[in-house]
Amino acid sequence: MLKALYRKLEEERKCILYEGASGYVFGEGNPHSPVVFVGEAPGEEEDQQKRPFVGRAGRYLNQKLEEVGLRREEIYITNVVKSRPPGNRKPTAKEMQTCLPYLRKEIEIINPRLIVCLGATALEGILGKSMPITKHRGAFFDYPYDRRIRVFLTYHPAYILRNPGAEDEFVEDLKRIKQFLSGS
Repeated sequence: MLKALYRKLEEERKCILYEGASGYVFGEGNPHSPVVFVGEAPGEEEDQQKRPFVGRAGRYLNQKLEEVGLRREEIYITNVVKSRPPGNRKPTAKEMQTCLPYLRKEIEIINPRLIVCLGATALEGILGKSMPITKHRGAFFDYPYDRRIRVFLTYHPAYILRNPGAEDEFVEDLKRIKQFLSGS
């Protein structure tokens, strides 16, 4: 079903960032995962390799996931927008709106127990409203399109690379995610 969604996205080309990018970067990972990690947008390396979270921030995320007992192969990871914004800038609200139906369908197909928003932009895409990460990091929310799914907010790994003082909080968040998935 995910492949059909990706084909539809390729055919329709409704995500307006597609025109300036070299194509789409679809989500990847376990399609039966109980958790979906959602980032903001593909970066330069992701755009080149057509895979999410393969650059420096992705490698850092993989390392921290391993440290808390989660493996990249066990999770599903995607982005709010599926094409790289020019200059690696934050996607605009309009750009996010054109891609959100595909993200929602992706989540519907996977049907996870938990959506982990990596950063405030991802949270805005998932919940439909902007909230300061400093105030809401580590909080759980209801997913507005399916109340059985919980949403959790943590830092984007790129933020941690720029602000190493927040690493302990990020690792604690990953431990909480692992605990949630373990049912305890």
